[in-house]
Amino acid sequence: MQSILEVKELTKVYHQRRGEDVLAVDHIGFSVNKNEVVGLLGPNGAGKTTTIKCIAGLIEPTSGEIRLDGVNALRNQKRALEKVAAVLEGNRNVYWRLTPRENLEFFAGLQGLPVHRVKNYIDELIELFALKEKQRTPARKLSRGMQQKLAVACALVKQTEVLLLDEPTLGLDVETSYELRHLLRHLAEQGERTILLSSHDMNVVQDICERVIIINHGRIVTDDRVENLLRLFQASAYRFEIEGRLALEEEIKLKERFPLLEVSATDHRTYIDADLRDSAELYEIIEILKGGESRIEAIDHKEPNLEEIFLRIVKGDGG
Repeated sequence: MQSILEVKELTKVYHQRRGEDVLAVDHIGFSVNKNEVVGLLGPNGAGKTTTIKCIAGLIEPTSGEIRLDGVNALRNQKRALEKVAAVLEGNRNVYWRLTPRENLEFFAGLQGLPVHRVKNYIDELIELFALKEKQRTPARKLSRGMQQKLAVACALVKQTEVLLLDEPTLGLDVETSYELRHLLRHLAEQGERTILLSSHDMNVVQDICERVIIINHGRIVTDDRVENLLRLFQASAYRFEIEGRLALEEEIKLKERFPLLEVSATDHRTYIDADLRDSAELYEIIEILKGGESRIEAIDHKEPNLEEIFLRIVKGDGG
């Protein structure tokens, strides 16, 4: 399959006037195939946004290579940037005094697309993103959710092959976040864009991404398909159902031995969720519970979600 985005040995060091230099990105490399949807994950300060800004041409890397559809983005930035559009940190790529339609026309013009050629596409975007009733309202008067949707639409109107999305649902309420997630999933299903998406919202990533790249301390720690990660961790995810409430001393023992273990309870049942590396750990939990005279009602495999997998990987317990 053809790679449309290639990153090789990308490194970015922020030089400080006072104090030590900061190594934000440390010799990372990955590729993204045409029409692929990839999630870029990592804790705060991991290097996600720096990586995206380097690809978007907003930050000059210290070393390394970036290619967009075969074009060296560092040597021929103008040609490379014709192939990529970005939404950075929410809704910042919107002009507040312009209306949604004016914003879309403006960003199309920046890409060298005459308004008469993209009028029908602008109409489609306004309809798709439910902006029709507000298409003549200045962007500063729109709700945060509408501004966010407009920001994504402005990136799409440029009709570039690669779309970079950095925290597209940041700060949105649950309803608006779900709506934008639905729109992004629609774009992914159309297969008309290559999308690299950075987000702390694991539901967004799990819903629309085929593959995830996890960065920690400026380095890639995992690069795999979402379905493979879910399948891999499903084999080690267990749920214990206990009759009644768990004694405090048992809970303390369990959490000392298994820091990522989670305990929840109802009036008549206690549930213990644990990700275990091997079957021996399963028997350790059973022994702790038996020692406290807890009665185990059931032990089942648990369906993991991407958030649990992410936390396990970045904490250095990836298997």
